[in-house]
Amino acid sequence: MNARSLRLIPLRIAATMAAMISLSANADTRSPEWLQLEVRASDASCDVVEGFIKAEAADGGVLVEQMNGELCLFQPDIIVSRTAIPAPIPFESSQEMGQAILGELPPGFNILTTKHYIFCFNTRRQYAQWTASLFERLNDSFINYWKRAGCDIETPKQPLVVIIFSDRKEYEKYSTADLTTTSHQVVGYYNLLTNRVTTFDLTGSEALRPFTQSNNFNTGNLLAHPAAANLVATLIHEGTHQMAFNCGLHQRLAPIPLWVCEGIATYFETPDLATPRGWHAIGGVNHPRRQQFLKLHKQGWLQNIVENDQSFRHSDAATDAYAQAWATTAFLMKTKKELFVKYLSTLSTKKACQPDTKEQRIKDFEQTFGSPDKDMEQDIAAFVTRMR
Repeated sequence: MNARSLRLIPLRIAATMAAMISLSANADTRSPEWLQLEVRASDASCDVVEGFIKAEAADGGVLVEQMNGELCLFQPDIIVSRTAIPAPIPFESSQEMGQAILGELPPGFNILTTKHYIFCFNTRRQYAQWTASLFERLNDSFINYWKRAGCDIETPKQPLVVIIFSDRKEYEKYSTADLTTTSHQVVGYYNLLTNRVTTFDLTGSEALRPFTQSNNFNTGNLLAHPAAANLVATLIHEGTHQMAFNCGLHQRLAPIPLWVCEGIATYFETPDLATPRGWHAIGGVNHPRRQQFLKLHKQGWLQNIVENDQSFRHSDAATDAYAQAWATTAFLMKTKKELFVKYLSTLSTKKACQPDTKEQRIKDFEQTFGSPDKDMEQDIAAFVTRMR
């Protein structure tokens, strides 16, 4: 994948984890209660939000999950009132849920519903259908892979949402609220708060533009072009994040180390352009990540990504951090799978809005795998060198 498009893939994972810290102190774990909250907006007007309390701080700050799965963080100073009300009737169908989402999007969007997803798109239907088949393949493979590995996971409780814009310009305009001024560097992202994947028709790139013509759109021809590898890897990467946070592997807004989040996403993302969808197996050699990793020689990198997420948040270090996360995950999955599953089980018990210290992160790692020292770094490097 293109390094520039990867720099900010931690997306809302990094930004949201930072934003939630003030909420997390002495977080409460009460039973979910459906509430109507009146909150003060930036212009001094008031908005009404409904949902159940997912986490609550001693100072009155709350994390609210709405019926559509979106998470909202409210600090106590903007909460005007809170009232317990009866829970609303859930959406009766994916189509009904999709229609509600359309109300949030610009005019011209359509809906495509599949077994596990709702796709909202304003690009050509053929591209949306191909993307849908790719995500459905990922959904089934993800669940089966982790169940066979011994993880206690389940199919997401409600349809997952993917938004596809027709071109980069529309996508950037929409995603600015999520990614501030960096949307031009990110070609797709999973938002921990909205729980949605947002992207655009990636066949609009210069290399793939011939396939965007309606009479030329052919999946076989598309996947025959080398540039399609980046397209497939991007979609699978973000779809993997979405699956991980909705099947119980990770808890949204819990302190999951970014090397784990991004390591799993890069472990899954490797395309297979010889197959009809462009992606087939999990854990294939990710050659761009491997090449990047083998260029790195700085000792102490493993402890660095284990104890903190800083390298993922800086553009000058993120490409290396992704490669290191992939290499570490591939090494652990191929040589210590049972221990890696045990480690994921430990992380899955961590609650929203309860960040870990670097000491706790190191302790969790060491109790499962041992010290992230130079010996382990050498073992990982030797493993990656042997991969073909």
